[in-house]
Amino acid sequence: MLYKGQETGDKLPIKMNMKKNLTVAILCMFATLSANAQNVQIHYDFGHTLYGELSGRPNVTTTVEMFKPDRFGSTFMFTDIDFFEDGAAGAYWEVAREFNLMKENTRWAAHVEYNGGLSSVENMAIANRFQHALLAGLAWNWHSGDFNRTLSLQAMYKQYFKGQYNDGFPGFQTTAVWSTTFAHGFCTFSGFFDLWYNKYVDGKLIVLSEPQFWFNLQALPGMRDIHLSLGTEVEVSNNFVFDKNGKNNKMYVIPTLAAKWTF
Repeated sequence: MLYKGQETGDKLPIKMNMKKNLTVAILCMFATLSANAQNVQIHYDFGHTLYGELSGRPNVTTTVEMFKPDRFGSTFMFTDIDFFEDGAAGAYWEVAREFNLMKENTRWAAHVEYNGGLSSVENMAIANRFQHALLAGLAWNWHSGDFNRTLSLQAMYKQYFKGQYNDGFPGFQTTAVWSTTFAHGFCTFSGFFDLWYNKYVDGKLIVLSEPQFWFNLQALPGMRDIHLSLGTEVEVSNNFVFDKNGKNNKMYVIPTLAAKWTF
């Protein structure tokens, strides 16, 4: 699984040893438990087995997410870490802040966001910086009375800063984020859809969506204190994933097998 908003690709390093890498990833996941995170996820990615040109794609990713509302708006952030067999391949970070525009109606908010990260380069002891970006715009947020269904729609100006390989330039991004929990709390369907401008790709547009489906074990009888969810994420993208030849001009559909602990 590559990172949401990635602008420059790593060179897709060597295939990992699954057993060793899962051990490293699980240790990293538990090392984050002291952080004030709302959930920690671990994903085993099948991209390297489904597509020959992605044979060097890292196949384990950990994600830490936090969402915290307050009387002025909300803060959201997440960090993804991918793994090679000998350790972490890189990290990607997003942090977003929203400010409610009306006291009596909190659906409309001003949205500001930062995207950036770092990745290893194949067979070389150097790092590849993602072209970082600052976003600003409007968000419309909705939730049901019990918060079992949520929806956020965002329209933003996106300013790319000068990177290792590309000049800075202006762009835009639209985002939809959703979640719905049903079957008496046992199932959750959530995810996001992004469409953004990048002048360096075919058609100058990148599409990325990562829907997730979870079975929440906490909803089962006698498991109230078990905050574990098991499920999958499917990365659907166009002009986003880099293959082993350094090209990112194709559409991919890549599933994962995943577990999540919610705090």
